[in-house]
Amino acid sequence: MIDNKSQMTTDTPRQVALAILYQENKFLMQLRDNIPGIVHPGVWGLFGGHIEAGETPLEALQRELVEEIDYHAPQLTEFYQDQQPTVIRHIFYGSLVVNLDQLTLNEGWDMGLVTPEEIEAGECYSQKAGMVRLLGRPHQRIVLDFIASISI
Repeated sequence: MIDNKSQMTTDTPRQVALAILYQENKFLMQLRDNIPGIVHPGVWGLFGGHIEAGETPLEALQRELVEEIDYHAPQLTEFYQDQQPTVIRHIFYGSLVVNLDQLTLNEGWDMGLVTPEEIEAGECYSQKAGMVRLLGRPHQRIVLDFIASISI
């Protein structure tokens, strides 16, 4: 017998909120920890995370940015929702108004400003990892969609 809570958990896609933060035509990305079992281990992705019960996507994203890099984004604008069978990604964008050295990386292996050319190529060098690491495919697609949609 399947209980309704278990059924709901498996049928309901998880919801996350992600930030496209840009500065001088580069995009802030996080090199995710290279830990087996986490989503997208060891690849570059956007900052953000899971939406908790009672939070709006924007509230969740603002909380995640403070938790992950101690950044209080002055303005985030909704870009779109990326709906997949297992996940709904709420995508927001905004300018990064501080220098990288003013951010504190509290979660992840590395962070950096990634060029559109690196995003197109699907890989970027990490100083901390000492090697080139791939971009997570969903994150690469999202940023390429953003670049195609507006001029920055």
